[in-house]
Amino acid sequence: MSRTSFNGKHITVAGLGVSGISAARALAGLGASVTVVDGGDSPALRERAAGLRSQGIAVRLADADTLPEGTDLVVTSPGWKPDSPLFTAAAAAGVEVVGDVEIAWQLRDETSAPWLAITGTNGKTTTVQMLASILEAAGLRTAAVGNIGTPIIDVVLGDQPYDVLAVELSSYQLHWAPSLRAHSAAVLNLAPDHLDWHGSMAAYAADKGRIYEGNQVACVYNVEDPATEALVREADVEEGCRAIGFTLGAPGPSMLGVVEGLLVDRAFVPDRHKNAQELAEVSDIKPAAPHNIANALAAAALARAFGVDARAVRDGLRAFRPDAHRIAHVADVDGVAYVDDSKATNTHAARASLAAYESIVWIAGGLAKGATFDELVAASAKRLRGVVLIGADRALIREALARHAPDVPVVDLERTDTGAMAAAVREAARIAGPGDTVLMAPACASMDMFTNYNERGEAFAEAVRALAAGRDAQQ
Repeated sequence: MSRTSFNGKHITVAGLGVSGISAARALAGLGASVTVVDGGDSPALRERAAGLRSQGIAVRLADADTLPEGTDLVVTSPGWKPDSPLFTAAAAAGVEVVGDVEIAWQLRDETSAPWLAITGTNGKTTTVQMLASILEAAGLRTAAVGNIGTPIIDVVLGDQPYDVLAVELSSYQLHWAPSLRAHSAAVLNLAPDHLDWHGSMAAYAADKGRIYEGNQVACVYNVEDPATEALVREADVEEGCRAIGFTLGAPGPSMLGVVEGLLVDRAFVPDRHKNAQELAEVSDIKPAAPHNIANALAAAALARAFGVDARAVRDGLRAFRPDAHRIAHVADVDGVAYVDDSKATNTHAARASLAAYESIVWIAGGLAKGATFDELVAASAKRLRGVVLIGADRALIREALARHAPDVPVVDLERTDTGAMAAAVREAARIAGPGDTVLMAPACASMDMFTNYNERGEAFAEAVRALAAGRDAQQ
């Protein structure tokens, strides 16, 4: 679709968040008549609405259920559920509903950069940032966009030219992006998440699998997660597109993997049945936890699919540093390591984090979002030296511990005030001994006690620093 095709259309944008504002401004700039609707009416929303109205964009607050008269197209923000009344009304009127990623894709032209796309239940942001670091090391003009950083519409319409984009896509965004066709794409892993939004695991997986549709060069999948390979098999791709696996073990042909501490490529090399190319050392990855090594392999696979050489893969991985609150080492106190993985907001992420350490005092709990914890606890029980539970749904974890790790000491903190995290750290320090790791990997969302996982992680780090300062003062 050409950029001029939006001129004169009446477009309703659902949601007054970052992506909604980006879409509204872009479409108005292309000549569309835009109305933004949002169910809220807070001071912050009123301020955003005033900014858009000053640019000639209509905004309707506290009324998100009714389809504005004359709407030709609805552009939704990612989090809006498919069964929202606005979309039901749109369907009844024969009006298409798409997301901001779909609009960005439609706005591309022959000069636009190809997309290397990444999705998965966990690890998306880290892998996209690793990929961008590798591409930059190769001398390519790139950016990490999509479900991270700058809205992708702004990047597509911006003046900055790019050679290639590293694009993070959530299941929500993929649901609303039917025409997306990436150069190459990866699904990192699949585990139950957002099922209240998608309705079932099958629907969630199908939306993730959309990322492979129409791929040109490579569909990258996780050898240890057969569900990701199944999505590749189901995808309708361009002729010649290859399935490329990544594994923490020794790779077979058309795979990337690990051999004697080295990341190696047996996919993008001459005679892959006999040869392999060294890409980097495991020690080049920080932190070198198993799930982070898997992220690095997926990023490397996409970069290699785009023609990046081995040296750039190594240099990019060496230069990369993860965002805060992702298995981040905070401090060592009395021989105990304190690690912040507040971003582990579901059981799949927490299990990967727990697998990275041998002897753990685990700080866990928060909003479970319908999750169960038996599988997580059973898989991690042998690593647990003790557990400190916080948050609204901590009883669910306590009950799983009673079933699968009955001998592990558990501290159940009922308090939810601002000092609760400091109390949790003190209790963990009381249990832990030299050589242990106090790991805050909650396996739950944070909004019962904190604004978001960032605030929760900062509270943990502050409590650890206070603990360290107190021990120093005693010496």
